Amino acid sequence: MTKLITPALQRTWRVGVIATPRGRECIDAAAIEAQTGYPVRSAWRAPGESRPLPPADAIAVAPATFNTINKWAQGISDTLALGILCEAHGFGIPIAALPYLNSAQAAHPAYAQSLARLRRMGVLLGDYAPHQPGTGGGRVHFRWEQALDLLAPALERR
Repeated sequence: MTKLITPALQRTWRVGVIATPRGRECIDAAAIEAQTGYPVRSAWRAPGESRPLPPADAIAVAPATFNTINKWAQGISDTLALGILCEAHGFGIPIAALPYLNSAQAAHPAYAQSLARLRRMGVLLGDYAPHQPGTGGGRVHFRWEQALDLLAPALERR
């Protein structure tokens, strides 16, 4: 995540991180909170609880898993992260998504349909080529910074 957070901070962007519950298990939340100055969120706020993050000017979805892409395109908001993505479309917030999945998942017809729907919604999609199943993924080739490059023109127009 620092490969996305550090360049965003260097561009003087404020950065807040919202993770899915499973995604939160894979990150160092304390390090991210120290770097960004904001808590990492993965659960809904309690009624009356203050908002710990400022309103988003843009959103980067990285890595955008097979599950996240398909649920988001269908309007399923069973996690905080998905709920925010579903609402962001209605608010007109620019969103860049960097898919990260294997080629067997990418072959499923729902994936192509979901990408098409997200494109129609105006989501800016990264160009990651799905990796081979069982290889541990293409993490070394994942271009985190691409989200910033996709979002920069949209933010300049605002």
